[in-house]
Amino acid sequence: MVFYISIAVILLFVLWGAFMPENMGSVTNTALAFTVNKFGWFYLLAAFSFLVFALYLALSKYGKIKLGKDDDEPEYSLPTWFAMLFSAGMGIGLVFWGVSEPLSHYLTPPTGTGGTQEAAQLAMRYSFFHWGLQPWAIYAVIALSLAYFQFRKGQRGLISSTFYPLLGERVNGPLGKTIDVLAVIATVFGVATSLGLGVLQINGGLTHLTGMDNTITTQIIIIVVVTVLYLVSATTGLDRGIKILSNTNLVLAAGLLIFVLFLGPTTFIFDTYTSTLGSYLQNLIQMSLRLTPFTDNSWISSWTLFYWAWWISWAPFVGLFIARISKGRTIREFVLAVLFVPTLFSCLWFTVFGGTGLYQVRFEGSNLAQIAQEDVTMPLFLMLETLPLGTILAVLATLLIIVFFVTSADSATFVLGMLSSKGDLHPDAKIKIIWGVLQSAIAVVLLMSGGLNGLQTAAIVTALPFAIILVAMCFSIVKALQQEAKEKRKEEKALRRRLETLLEDD
Repeated sequence: MVFYISIAVILLFVLWGAFMPENMGSVTNTALAFTVNKFGWFYLLAAFSFLVFALYLALSKYGKIKLGKDDDEPEYSLPTWFAMLFSAGMGIGLVFWGVSEPLSHYLTPPTGTGGTQEAAQLAMRYSFFHWGLQPWAIYAVIALSLAYFQFRKGQRGLISSTFYPLLGERVNGPLGKTIDVLAVIATVFGVATSLGLGVLQINGGLTHLTGMDNTITTQIIIIVVVTVLYLVSATTGLDRGIKILSNTNLVLAAGLLIFVLFLGPTTFIFDTYTSTLGSYLQNLIQMSLRLTPFTDNSWISSWTLFYWAWWISWAPFVGLFIARISKGRTIREFVLAVLFVPTLFSCLWFTVFGGTGLYQVRFEGSNLAQIAQEDVTMPLFLMLETLPLGTILAVLATLLIIVFFVTSADSATFVLGMLSSKGDLHPDAKIKIIWGVLQSAIAVVLLMSGGLNGLQTAAIVTALPFAIILVAMCFSIVKALQQEAKEKRKEEKALRRRLETLLEDD
């Protein structure tokens, strides 16, 4: 039921975008304006609440509970686990926005005048904010719920299964199926947004390196080629395909990061990382709840609300994937690792790439910031070109984007297969192929109907229903943990009574 309803909805959207792209663009823009104007506050409050909630679980008495049976051990080593977390979570986006986002904020800051020292500091701080704790808190909440109910309570690996404490057997009826359908749709659009960004960046890299045309036709050809690659990977299984790709991603990303760190303004990068990290943590609450009701809030809707919605729409995909690879971890270990390890790496990434771009603009007279305003796909390659071994670095960056693309799409087909196969941990290859083709088709129609704006619009609009589901999920996991603690207390009391009886008999 979930599979066929989801397929029908998504096919209708693909056909709409293929035959009436202008009409689809107009309707989705209207939906975007409504969502931002009426529910922007909800996105901000929800994202901040997820962070507070995740930290509460980690530091509470529930932190010692395992995501699995008490004697379960983790399947993957810490380095491999971190690599899979990072690659599935936000790989393409980091490469796409690593240089362009800080440069965009530098000329058009959230407050104040662009092109100043204060604008540069704000640019780095908000880049940390958008890619820091809140995104990973969203992922942590859903992944924790899924892993707990699946591996500790023996439920199926479905979003609906996490609502058993609230809904009981109704999770197996129409209400549960509706939750799973919404999760599938949010996942497809969230992943399609990332794939669309990846295609734009691959096209930008090939344009820079080879002079290839940067057009929608070229982008469709790139999608077709890369779709074949990730479908091959998707049929090789989790332990072979995704694990190998994730480790390859980590090596390529670390190599590119180290090259730019030491070939670029190294001291400036470390100074910027340290000061921006402090500023980010100091202003976290203020940034988390910042809206502009008395002035124009277009900056917040274009950036912060887009990101929060994007992360929420990615949450079913990333959450299911993280849950699948996190069996045997304690809640405390899981939450602290998922929150802080990828966050620190993401902040370092933005400092190395965005900081180098800002250094070139501020101290070397580069026009990268103006270029970022016109074409966000080009500043990365132009920045790398100014460094020693620049062409090699640009090739490495393009290769990294392609591998990230394949990994994200590969992981997504696996998760969509699970969601639409009653939680089967080994979904049929045919189902994964169908989802692989459809998510690429969604990316194509979004690019045709609005390019980058179309991708952002789809993420924000489709994330709203699932954001409500995520909030309800927090209540469900707390109820389940409270029930487990209550049962454990009863068992301890019963054990004490038996011991007391035995002692009295003796």
